[in-house]
Amino acid sequence: MECVYTTEFKLMYGMLFSIRSFVSKMSPLDMKDGFLAFQTSRYKLHYYETPTGIKVVMNTDLGVGPIRDVLHHIYSALYVELVVKNPLCPLGQTVQSELFRSRLDSYVRSLSFFSARAG
Repeated sequence: MECVYTTEFKLMYGMLFSIRSFVSKMSPLDMKDGFLAFQTSRYKLHYYETPTGIKVVMNTDLGVGPIRDVLHHIYSALYVELVVKNPLCPLGQTVQSELFRSRLDSYVRSLSFFSARAG
């Protein structure tokens, strides 16, 4: 199963790299924030990148507005506090912290635009 996740990760990373590069070349504006989101006919992908290169991505329904503050909170209040500051969590690897996963799940479920779907 890990191989499937590795393949998905590589595909997502490649797609984000390509979109980010394309947007920075095509934009007439200064791209200090980079690209923030894009949407398909089925979902919206929101993107947040930290100055250190950590990328936070969330898929939502099309009707959800900007969630940069949500992604920043996930990074600063959850990832930094529960992973970066935890000496038992090696950086640069898949996050194995059950506490991080649990808190992330609770936070996402508390968001006004979250709704659990059956199936």
